[in-house]
Amino acid sequence: MTLYVLNTLITPIDFDKKESAVVRFRKITPEEAKNIVKSEPFKSAVGHEGTAKLLSEIFETNVPFNRETIFMDKGDKAVHFFLKERLPEGAVLSKDALKNLRYWIILSEVIE
Repeated sequence: MTLYVLNTLITPIDFDKKESAVVRFRKITPEEAKNIVKSEPFKSAVGHEGTAKLLSEIFETNVPFNRETIFMDKGDKAVHFFLKERLPEGAVLSKDALKNLRYWIILSEVIE
């Protein structure tokens, strides 16, 4: 099992290897997310530097900026940072600008 931190609600599944997937999603609090991320090793696939800095602050641990493509498998979990509003095309926000936006933190798990 791998734990990921993502800056999207997308759950990347490699459909070259499997034809379907069942994923469970649950909204969690920033405190729950912090406890999850601090309790086990995780892989960051946070592709925006401002978001990585904000999540590092929220989770009280380093969340690296990393634009790597990942795929989740059965048993994998992810903590997702998801903005509740769509940004203008090409917008790149700083950590401080992101703090002023509304967001959810979602926990996903690939069930099968």
